[in-house]
Amino acid sequence: MADDLLIRLSDTIASRRGTDPAASYVARLMSIPELPARKLGEEAVETVIAALAGSDEELVAEAADLVFHLCVLLAARGLHVTDVLEELSRREGISGIAEKAARTPA
Repeated sequence: MADDLLIRLSDTIASRRGTDPAASYVARLMSIPELPARKLGEEAVETVIAALAGSDEELVAEAADLVFHLCVLLAARGLHVTDVLEELSRREGISGIAEKAARTPA
């Protein structure tokens, strides 16, 4: 159910790529290459603040903004939330410690 919602959201966001920035908030974000990443960072900070000092309702609202803007950033890079879901699926059942140890250093 939630996966379906994320996929539909990501599809809608992807459909805004290349559309008129004056008619779409998402298109406006994607019209400036660094803007989706900056906006995601802003939403991440707001989520942390809500987690530390806000109510549960504030945290949920900020987390929703964070997920939305992550989908925008992915779409701006030509990616889709399914790419993230596939990576999470690949990691399922693997210890976080083992998964990090198996990563190739950058």
